[in-house]
This record gives sequence, structure tokens and C-alpha cells, in this order.
Amino acid sequence: MLRFALGRILMAIPTVFIVSVAVFALVRLIPGDPASLMLGDAGDAAALEALRERLGLNESIFNQYVIWAGNIFRGDFGRSIANQQPILPMLVDRFAVSAEIVLAAVLLSAIVAVPAGMLAAWRQNSMTDLALVTGATLLLSIPAFWMGLLLLLVFGLQLNWLPIVGYVTFGEDPIKALLYLILPVTTLFLHEIGVILRMMRASTLEVLNQEYITHARAKGLAESTIVFRHAFRNAFGPTWTLLGLILGNLLGGIAIVETVFTIPGLGRMLVDAIFARDYPVIQACLLFIALVYVAVNLVVDLLYPLFDPRVAAQ
Repeated sequence: MLRFALGRILMAIPTVFIVSVAVFALVRLIPGDPASLMLGDAGDAAALEALRERLGLNESIFNQYVIWAGNIFRGDFGRSIANQQPILPMLVDRFAVSAEIVLAAVLLSAIVAVPAGMLAAWRQNSMTDLALVTGATLLLSIPAFWMGLLLLLVFGLQLNWLPIVGYVTFGEDPIKALLYLILPVTTLFLHEIGVILRMMRASTLEVLNQEYITHARAKGLAESTIVFRHAFRNAFGPTWTLLGLILGNLLGGIAIVETVFTIPGLGRMLVDAIFARDYPVIQACLLFIALVYVAVNLVVDLLYPLFDPRVAAQ
């Protein structure tokens, strides 16, 4: 167990380094001078030179990366070109909004899809299995932005049951905040439930064909006991890994949903920075999202032995 944990932690270190290099290089690969793109046509030669000096663009590429990485290591993500505010507090505030939506959607998806996937495997080739797999495939095939627009149109505009755009913090009004979160959370929930259900069904079917399951059946145990008590732990391991990937992907790709519902989250911050050509914010957002993705999957790997006895025994 200890060897497994140390191995995963050590693997995360070069991953973070590679990610930082990739994010740094991404802005430098944009055609043209970043300083010129930030200032646009309004910038004169003096302002351009001052901005290049402030951003360290007069240094070599290697020195630029060392300076930037050193600042990041100290917690300094720079300042926004658009409003001159420190970027890190903005990132933390926006991330908190996105995390509320993503965590709620993933939790609800797991609560519904995991038992549904096991039920589909238990009733393999029955009408229940067919209905669950068909519904999961249909939900998986609908793009998240289209699902969000449909929910907004039906429940926001036609039925007028829920607010269609905006965001209210729980500190301001918990009930109103919950109402504003229902549609975006439901959008992600319906989109992700399909892939989780299909994975849980496939892993459960694989486990049900193992010899120890056959032995349990030979002992006369009830089928429901075999599936939900003996098969669940081994079948849930691959699904747990998938949940980590989904959580990281949603945190990085929630920009579409936040744009549809005008939610001031991390994804919306990135989109706004792209339109404003605020390159320090773009670079910080990309790195922050990548670091969160690495951290989430590291936690998932460290908790994986809880669901797989073979890993825990190492």
C-alpha cells in the first residue's frame, strides 16, 4: 500500500512539470507578439515596450519559463491585464463556483448510475437491461450544451419553474442559490450518467463471471446478495477511476455549461479572458485547471486500494 502511494505521488511530479511547460509554451506558440495582441491597435511603442518588460518577454524563452515557474511556485499567478487584479484570488473564487456544480453533478450521477449499472448487469439481456442501456446511450449522445439549452427552454422559458441564467451564492440566499444550480447540475448529471452506467454494467458483468461468484452461487446465496455485497467492491474499482477522470474533465470543460447559464465559474473566466486577450489570465486558468486535474486523479489513485483488495495487498 505504501509503495503504491509513493509511486503515484512520484509520478505526479514530472506530470506537473510537463503540464507547466505545455501551458507556458501554448501562449508562446500563438502567432505574433503577445504584448501586441494584448494592447491591440491602441498601444504605442512605449506602452508596448513597457508591457514586454513587465511580462518578461525581453528575456530568453528559458529565463521566461524559470521566472514564471518560480512565481507560480510562490503562489504568484500574476495580474490580469484587463482589470489589474491579482489572478490567484480570482481563480479561487471562480473555482469554488465551478466545483459546486461539478461535485454535485458527479455525486448525483454516481448515486443513480452505479446501482442502475449493477441492475442492468444482473438482468443482462432482459427488458430492464435493454431499457437502461438504451437510455444511457441516448443521454450520452446528446451534447452538454444542447441538453442545457433544452432544459433552459422547457423549464426556464416555457414552464417558468426555474431561473434560466445567473448565479446567487449560498451566503446571500441558500434557497435561491439552489434554484439557480438545478439546471446546470442537471445538465451535467444527465450527460455523465450514461458513461458511468455503461462502465458499471461492463465491470459488473466481468466480475459476475469470476470463479468466486460461481462458488458463492453454489453455496446457495441469494443472487441479490451476490451482486450487491460480493461483486460490488471489485466491480466498482474501474468505475471509481472513471469518476476521477470525469471529475477532472468536467472541471476543465465546464466552460460551455457556464456560458449557457451565465455562471461566473472558472470556465467562464477562461472564455472571458480569451475574448479579452488577457494572456496572463488564460495561462493561469489553463495551468490551474491542469493542476486540479492532476490532483483529483492523484487522490483517486491513492483511494483506489479501498476498492481493489489486490492493490491494497501490495
